[in-house]
This record gives sequence, structure tokens and C-alpha cells, in this order.
Amino acid sequence: MDIDVKNLHPLEVRLLRAVKMGEDITAERIIKELDYKVGQCNQAFSWLSAKGLIVEKNRVKYAFYELTDTGKSQAELGLPVERIFTFLKENGAHTLPEIAASLSLEQSDVGSSFGQLSGAKCAALNGERKAELISDSLPNDVVIARALINKALNAPLMEADLTKEEKNAIKGLAKKRGAAASTFKYVEKEDVTYTLTSDGQEVKDALLKANITGEEFGLLTPQMIQSGSWKNGTFRPYGLNAPVSRIIPGRTNAYGDYLMWVKDKLVSLGFEEFDGPLVENEFWNGDALFMPQFHSARDIHDVYYIKDPVHCKEIEEPWLSRVAKTHEDGGDTGSRGWGYTFDHEFTRRQVMRSQGTVLSAHQLPKAKVPGKYFGVARCFRYDQVDATHGADFYQTEGIVVGKDVNLRNLLGLLKMFAEEVAGAEEVKYVPGYFPFTEPSIEVHIKHPKLGWFELGGSGIFRPEVTRAMGLDVPVLAWGLGIDRMALMHLGLNDLRELFTPDIESVRMRRGN
Repeated sequence: MDIDVKNLHPLEVRLLRAVKMGEDITAERIIKELDYKVGQCNQAFSWLSAKGLIVEKNRVKYAFYELTDTGKSQAELGLPVERIFTFLKENGAHTLPEIAASLSLEQSDVGSSFGQLSGAKCAALNGERKAELISDSLPNDVVIARALINKALNAPLMEADLTKEEKNAIKGLAKKRGAAASTFKYVEKEDVTYTLTSDGQEVKDALLKANITGEEFGLLTPQMIQSGSWKNGTFRPYGLNAPVSRIIPGRTNAYGDYLMWVKDKLVSLGFEEFDGPLVENEFWNGDALFMPQFHSARDIHDVYYIKDPVHCKEIEEPWLSRVAKTHEDGGDTGSRGWGYTFDHEFTRRQVMRSQGTVLSAHQLPKAKVPGKYFGVARCFRYDQVDATHGADFYQTEGIVVGKDVNLRNLLGLLKMFAEEVAGAEEVKYVPGYFPFTEPSIEVHIKHPKLGWFELGGSGIFRPEVTRAMGLDVPVLAWGLGIDRMALMHLGLNDLRELFTPDIESVRMRRGN
């Protein structure tokens, strides 16, 4: 045994002195005999197990149901379904809103409870759309649920003791973590039994021989000095060789700092920041950017759809009409458009923002001439996650509006992002294609480990985009992957390291 008994914690000392070889050691026993709290008991078990002084003998898992505050209220007032049944029995047919108002119940509770009565052939809606009883008896599962509630007032209900019918009845009334509106809280627990090891007995004997009780003072306080109580006890020895606690100063996230640095740099260059919601509609996410509604990027494998609500209420005018006209025949933009009938239902469909360019589309109708704007946008697009791709990612998006802006200005901006913001030493520009820009340029940078990869796309907005939004001057636009720029700037080799839950990895990037 290589344990200095003087360094044992008082919780460990008192527990070891209280048990004997061959006895069962349980949390229930220690809490009762030593007046430990549950947390103290678990901590002592953990420490002693790690030292090999006690060993697990048995482990029993079980589950039970106990009433929540809602359940206790329902025990007194009745379940919503019981109250509705009684109300209809005493007052006759009523509409569901009338029932909710009369009983001070939520509409959702009334709807689900009436559905339960209706499914059990106990109630139905009559010709006036009013609920009325068609049976004099409550559904059997409600009767069983009432009996379980009454029983649970005295003690929790052990799952193993419930019949199949009782389990079915209680299933819809219970939540695992006891949601506030549920009747029962479902609790899973396990009882662990420990026993003293031979090393544990040896340590206990050493404690008794050294007369260490676990009641020793660990701290000298002003109150102890004033009262003189320190004279009547002994103190725990100082462990001069014990490791000190690690002091970790609070720090901001390295990637968060980088995003702020990029914003500060653009603001210092005269750019104004814009922002927008994560949930967009197909109009601003693609239609306003002259992306045809049959474009492959609209496929479900690239865009995440919103399930509820599926559509937004309306699209702002006159932009909807102008954009629709541009898609169909070019409108007044000088273009022939895409030559199809614009779908006004499709354009209202809601999606998760798939590209930062949607922010630029929003900004065009209110942009000043001249004007410079940027945003840092979180985007969502189905993709295979790897070192340079993510299913959600950040883009830095921006536009420059002016009568004299040209391709040379755009190349200068791309050079700044690639060299100054990303820190790349090797950069190349290649032709690209986007439905909303002409010409279109992709900028690529070379990573020391990952090699060449695309930083993002850029170009000059087509007249079909700008004129539909009331602008008749050139507009430079870019949408660059700021996550990828951060790889270079922070010296990382994998995008996933930017969002790691490993706090030690984050600290190392901060230099501590």
C-alpha cells in the first residue's frame, strides 16, 4: 500500500472508519449513518474506488415514476380529459374554445383531450361543430391513469410493478426529465453496492493507529480564533508536495477573435456592415439573384427546407413583380430572361440561408451610390464534411456600388482578402460561372498542407440583378469562405478544428 493516510480527505476518512470488512457499503447507508449529502457520498465512493480501497460488489438499475407539480395539481383538480368529460356531462354541448375558456385550459390541452375522448367513442362533434358526450363512461385508460395518480401521491410508482395496461396508460403522461406540463417524471436510477478491499482495511487500521478521525480542522477562520475553538481540535497537515490547482484565465475563442478582426479591418476601409436572418425564402436566396427556379442548386440535396411554416406570408413589392418579369422575359434589363413562367408559390418557400449573397440581394434596393457593404454570414448547405467542407459555414459577403468600379477594383479586393486577411503566399484567379455575375472569378489559395483550394467566388452583378432592384450602376460582389481563410491565418489543417468541443485544443491555439 502506497498511500499517505494523512492526505486522505475527511469524507474518505470518516467512511473508512465507519465500515467493516465484508459489509455492504451503499449510498443509503452512508447518507443515514454519516449524514452525508448525495454529492458527498458519490465523491467519497469515486475517490476510494480510484485508490482501490473499496470495490464495486453489485449494481442494480431500476426506473420509477413520480408526480410533478402539474401532476399534483391534476390529482386535486383532475386531468384535463376528466374535467372536460365532467363539464360536458353537466353543461351539455359546447365548442372547444368555450370549453377552454370555461375551464381555464390551454387550447392545445382541450384539443388533445377531446381527441382522446373522440378516439375512445366517448365524445364527438355534432352538426353545430360542438363537442358532446356519446358515452356515460370515461375511457378505460383515463380511469387507470386516475388510479395511478392517486397511488403516486403516497410513493413513486416502480416501473417493474406496473401492469401492461398501467404502463400504456402512464406512457403518454410522463416525460423523462419531467417537463413542466407533464403529469409524471420518469426517473432512471441505479443502486451500487461496494465492499472494503484488503488495502482498504489496511488503510483503515493505519487511520485508527494514527488517530485520524476525519473531524480535523482544514481551515483556520477568524471566528475560530475569536472563540478559541481551535484549541480543542487538531488540524489536517499541509501537503507541501501536493499539486496546486491549475489556474486557467478566461479567454475569447480564437476563431471568434478572427471574425472580429476581419470585421474591424473592413470597417476601417470604409465598409458598412449588413446582416440578415438565418431563415430566408427562395426569393431572396435565389430568385432575386437571377438564379432560375429550376437551377440544380435549388435541389433538396443542396438546400435545407423549413418544415413549418413551409412558406413565408408575402414577398415585398415592387421587387417581386420586377424579379418575376426579369426571369420570364428580361423585363427592362435588356435581357431575354430565362423564358419560363415564374412560380409565385415556389418563391415563398422557406429555406436555411445557403449563401451569403442573399445579404447583398437585400442590400441592393437600399444601397447608396457610391457605397461599400459587407457581412459575415453563417450559411447552411448539404455537403460531405471534411477538412475543407462543412454542412454549415461562414462566408464574408460584400458589394461595392459605384459608377466607375470595374474588374481591376475587384481583383484588388480579392488580393487583399487572399494575402492580408487569409495570409496566403500563393494565389491564383480562375474564370468561374454564377447565374448572377458576369464576368465571374474564383480565387484559389495554396495551403501548406491541404494544397490548392477555392476561397470563394466573385464578379460584377448582371443587370438582371441590379436593375430589377432599382440600381443602374456597376456592382462588384464577392462571397468568400471565411472559415477557409481562418485555416491559413490560424495555422490549422482542418476546418473542424475551428468548432471543436475540445477546450484544450482551443487553449493551445490561444498560446497558453
